[in-house]
Amino acid sequence: MYNIYNLPFNFKSAVLLMCGDHGIAKHGVSAFSQDVTLQMMVGYSKGVAAANVMARHAGADVFVTDVGTVFATDTLSNVRQEKVAKGTADFTKGPAMSEKDVRAAMAVGMAVVNDCIDKGYNLFVTAEMGIGNTTSSAALISAMLGLPARETVGRGSGINDARLKKKLQVVQDGLKINQPQQGDGLDCLMKLGGLEHAALAGAMLNAATHKLPVVLDGVNATAAALCAWGMNKKVTDYLIPSHASAEPGHKESLQAMGLKPILDAGMHLGEGTGACLLVPILRLALKEVVS
Repeated sequence: MYNIYNLPFNFKSAVLLMCGDHGIAKHGVSAFSQDVTLQMMVGYSKGVAAANVMARHAGADVFVTDVGTVFATDTLSNVRQEKVAKGTADFTKGPAMSEKDVRAAMAVGMAVVNDCIDKGYNLFVTAEMGIGNTTSSAALISAMLGLPARETVGRGSGINDARLKKKLQVVQDGLKINQPQQGDGLDCLMKLGGLEHAALAGAMLNAATHKLPVVLDGVNATAAALCAWGMNKKVTDYLIPSHASAEPGHKESLQAMGLKPILDAGMHLGEGTGACLLVPILRLALKEVVS
């Protein structure tokens, strides 16, 4: 885990909000329809979503990237256009992505980090949006850690018992059909991940190469971190886990990487909100040291 006291006193924060859609959303695993991905991106572009509000209070700037939604978002202001594919495939039928698409999405995350570094940013906050992403995250965590789906599948967007049962079945089917290689970050991403997961994994790996810290948000960002960790164990030297998500599998994921969450507020919104909550605390800690 990154030593927060190594942060520069006047660090500059960039929220990397990666957006992508999921083929498994058609199974009804979320409380919301897939078009909510677009509705949320409209909110981000206007600066009115919860992620924007939290970022403003944290003194951070939000960088929204369409890395793989099924919607045309080119008319939205403040949204970077880097669409690798129009969502992932349904992983209950086979791999969610090709290796080519995984690597392309990772390259998007790396490019966003490079551009932010050029602008003087030296602290990165993970954020994501995509209906169905907690289903994908649960599958990734099960695959990476060898955990049964019943230990990683949660209610995500607040689904009822019937949807929870379906969500569990979708993850179980995905694991059975794809047979991911446990601990292999690239293989797990390809078979079960989202384009936003891949982009975040690429961003984390690139930040680590530059020896710059990344604040992890909740279960979705942590699932991406697990995959990055599967590719390069040293990435955890630059990760700061912000909070303990209410979603199953999050605690086990952090423990596997040797990380401990700093906050525990029962949060499960995602979109970088929990990570943004930690940023002002980091500033206060550094001020206390300096004073």
